[in-house]
Amino acid sequence: MSPLYCGIDFGTSNSTVGVSNAEEARLLPLEGDRVTLPSALFFGFDDDRVRFGRAAIDAYVEGEEGRLMRSLKSILGSSLMHEKTRIRTRFMTFADILGHFIGHLRGKLEAEAGTRADQAVFGRPVRFVDEDDAADAEAEAMLEQIARAQGFRHVAFQFEPIAAALDYERTAAGEELVLIVDIGGGTSDFSIVRVAPERARKADRQDDILANGGVHIGGTDFDRLLSIAEVMPHLGLGSSTADGKRLLPKRHFNDLATWHRINALYSREVMSELRQIRYEAARRDLVDRLIRVVEERRGHSLALAVEEAKIALTGEAETRIRLARFIDGADVAVTRTAFDAVIGEAMHRLAQAVSRLLAMAGVGAGAIDTVFLTGGSSSIPLLQQTVAGLLPDARIVAGDLLGSVGSGLALDARRKFS
Repeated sequence: MSPLYCGIDFGTSNSTVGVSNAEEARLLPLEGDRVTLPSALFFGFDDDRVRFGRAAIDAYVEGEEGRLMRSLKSILGSSLMHEKTRIRTRFMTFADILGHFIGHLRGKLEAEAGTRADQAVFGRPVRFVDEDDAADAEAEAMLEQIARAQGFRHVAFQFEPIAAALDYERTAAGEELVLIVDIGGGTSDFSIVRVAPERARKADRQDDILANGGVHIGGTDFDRLLSIAEVMPHLGLGSSTADGKRLLPKRHFNDLATWHRINALYSREVMSELRQIRYEAARRDLVDRLIRVVEERRGHSLALAVEEAKIALTGEAETRIRLARFIDGADVAVTRTAFDAVIGEAMHRLAQAVSRLLAMAGVGAGAIDTVFLTGGSSSIPLLQQTVAGLLPDARIVAGDLLGSVGSGLALDARRKFS
């Protein structure tokens, strides 16, 4: 049996597992015949089972009693990493919860590949944490520790945009200077890389990497911004106290709009705070909606409705956020123009990151031959327009938006472990 080399793209929103041998790289099916697995877990209270991916989200949406965890990658490098959360009658660290998911990926790898898996290259963003090298290093070290605890004896890392470049290189006919734009669920990462068929055979590619950069902005941030702008005002955000002297505090609205913070709302202390806010509010009817969502633990369902609208706006000029399912009100109409305005500042920061990258690489915009887009949120029209405006002479190529990194990591594993 020829050696099998594994790459794991543990993403904020979705994960993939790639394998390669001497001839090819491919993604393994992780849920039925699907090669992507939503990065979600559901701890069922009735049957004490842990479900993963779409099965986890379905169990939550269908109303099973339990706890949904999603966007856990965003916790790496944050203070939450060392905290415990209650899962029914026990307390678990977030590292333990991440371990459940990584262990599940390893189990799927071994089942599908038919061999023991004890080495892997894991993808990582260029920055887990912006402008904090110590926290960034700690995030990678924590992910390595979790992977080793789940049975991976040999663990290596590769920047996700570099992995995407390795995947793109398989299709390159000649030498190109490529800007990799990887817009994931939690981060946006960029690399400028020289690719060519003959370069792909080199063991050391360090000289081909001109620059790497990234910012902690991704698809879940776009969800959060859309939710705060279009949904949370219907739950009381921006309204004032009855005496008109101040606005209601924003913290709980921000938590409800942020995937990895939603579970923090489900406590007696928070419910007590919300009832005090209601007592002081001028629009108690709106705060009642907020309390209802939290009381019924429907925060993730609300976030899913916002995410669905965001995805719809990549191909439609207008859509609706299905808010009526959660409150005594109507659905919310939202246009792409309004969404573009909401994410405009984030897009400006991404454009600045690309400009810094060009300066770091010492090349002008005209030197870039190809822009290779990957990551689920790279399909957002405003993002593509922004990149095209910065690099008007470059060819824009959309790769496998959710699979390029996993395939590239498997190719990198072949180079690192052979």
